[in-house]
Amino acid sequence: MAYHFDGIDHVQLAAPEGCEEEARRFFGGLLGWPEIQKPVPLRARGGAWFQCGAHQVHIGVQKDFVPAAKAHPAFHVRGLDQLKVRLLERGTAVIDDDARTEEGVARFYVLDPFGNRLEFMEQAR
Repeated sequence: MAYHFDGIDHVQLAAPEGCEEEARRFFGGLLGWPEIQKPVPLRARGGAWFQCGAHQVHIGVQKDFVPAAKAHPAFHVRGLDQLKVRLLERGTAVIDDDARTEEGVARFYVLDPFGNRLEFMEQAR
C-alpha cells in the first residue's frame, strides 16, 4: 500500500454555543488538561482545544447541539482510582462498568458538562 495510518491526531466533541468557560472548568480545571491555543483562522468558530497526553481533544461548537450519549472517546489513564476519587469529590457522577474486568481493564464513564459520554480506562500491569 502507498499509504499508512499513524493514529489519531485529535478527537472532537461537540458542545453548544457559549460552552467555552464550562469546557475550560471541566477539561482544564477538573481533568487537568492544558488548553491549546486554536489557530487564528478557527478562533471565531468558538470552542476550546486541550492536550490529553499525546493527543488533543477539541471542543467544537455545534448549532442544534445534541450530546453523544453512546458514541464516545476512551482515554487511557494511569491512576484511574485517583481520578475517580477526584471526580467524585468534586460532584461529578461516575458510571462504573466492569464488563472488561476479566481482561484486566478497569474503566468508568462520566458525562462532560454538555452530556457527552467519556470513558476513562486503565489496563492492569
